[in-house]
Amino acid sequence: MPDSHSFSTFLLNRSNRIYLLLSAAAAILQLTVFKLLYPYADYFSDSYSYIFAAMKHLGASIWPIGYSRFIGLFHFISTSDTALVSFQYITVCLAQLYFFFTICYLYNPGKIIRHIIFIFLIFNPAALYLSNYISSDALFLAMSLCWITQLLWMMHQPERSQIIVITLLVAVAFTFRYNAMFYPVLTAVIYLMSGHKPLLKITGILAPVILIGLFVSYTRTQTRQLTGTAQFSVFSGWQLANNALYMYPYITVDKAPPPSCLKLHQAVNQYFDTIHPALKLMTPMDGAFYLKYSAGPLKTYLAAHTNDKKDTTGGIRSWGTVSPVFADYGKFLILHHPLPYIEFFLLPNFYNYCIPPVEKLEVYNLGAPQVGSIARKWFHYPSSQVTAFSFTAQGIIFQYYPYLFLLINLCYFSITLFWWTLKTNAGSFGRAVVVIFLFFLLNAAFGILASPIVLRYQILPMVILFSFALTTLHQLRLNK
Repeated sequence: MPDSHSFSTFLLNRSNRIYLLLSAAAAILQLTVFKLLYPYADYFSDSYSYIFAAMKHLGASIWPIGYSRFIGLFHFISTSDTALVSFQYITVCLAQLYFFFTICYLYNPGKIIRHIIFIFLIFNPAALYLSNYISSDALFLAMSLCWITQLLWMMHQPERSQIIVITLLVAVAFTFRYNAMFYPVLTAVIYLMSGHKPLLKITGILAPVILIGLFVSYTRTQTRQLTGTAQFSVFSGWQLANNALYMYPYITVDKAPPPSCLKLHQAVNQYFDTIHPALKLMTPMDGAFYLKYSAGPLKTYLAAHTNDKKDTTGGIRSWGTVSPVFADYGKFLILHHPLPYIEFFLLPNFYNYCIPPVEKLEVYNLGAPQVGSIARKWFHYPSSQVTAFSFTAQGIIFQYYPYLFLLINLCYFSITLFWWTLKTNAGSFGRAVVVIFLFFLLNAAFGILASPIVLRYQILPMVILFSFALTTLHQLRLNK
């Protein structure tokens, strides 16, 4: 049950002041040491897309435009990559503390449980490495933690201000990453379960949907100007085709594809007829292979039907031009071969969810000792050379994280089922169990069905599920 004092009073009691001081000291010390070891930000292909869109003031990009808009605004404050990384890390730390103290205030876990959760949140190196990326990862993590925390507050103490805060968190998070696509669904369910009046529930449910709808409409208009076709996501067509091609060696395509896809279909047939047999056996566990492989049918079709040298949009126009064709072809294959799609994409992708690939976190700056010229210009680097105490140390740090994620999921799922089996009077904590379990299901379903699965994307559920597994375990002990 919530503490009898206000949340602000609760934060200032002696034990929580110690947590606050320890977290502040730990954050400053960890960030200082980390930046001594990694003086420069970390980059991968997405980073340059974000910077290009910010530099050119584009209204749409291959990725959601929100992060590009953010770094564009931040650029007016500071051109230092260290300042940007520090801001991202501090934001993550503050979101984690908000989540932590909310759990402590609302559910009062025991001292040992509090200590364990605090250590896992504040001393987790994932926060530092994610924050060091020029990527939406860190800020999306922070916004998502604040969103789930606000949902918990709404279940216990519904207030009108929550409608504004939750609406903004969901809408802005969506502009940073489309993984937030399921957030309005969970938000709507929690509103219906909350103590808000009916009119406020309807307002809270519709408000983020309306803002997201406006953003989608804006994005489609911007992509039409850039690519000639109104598209919500330039990347989605590529992803759909990539996902469908995993099953291609195992199916017989006996129906003609849509007319717009005939040349792509020919390129796909030629590719699978001529490649080495080993390359026919690629699976989702090999990453987005067909999206990245330069000799693959998607990239060869791109090269044949666009002029990269004349593309002044950083690849957005080229990718966007072929994306509708890829989307139609992917849908064609999936609709005509649903069972092979389940067998050769969804089931392997379920394995990916259970043990997410370390991916970009495996090596600093993709192993390269230099960054692209656009990053050098944006952050005013003296040269393109970057240094780090080790380019491969993070791979050692994160090599066991996928198995830790699997363990956390199994423990959380088992403890939650045990809770529902034994509990007869769930009370207020029971509603929180429902909130987190719905998040668990929706996040897993979205990842398996519609999103690339990598370790970077699973730090959020790792933090939430770890914390609630321990909190639920404590509640079970109290109610023996």
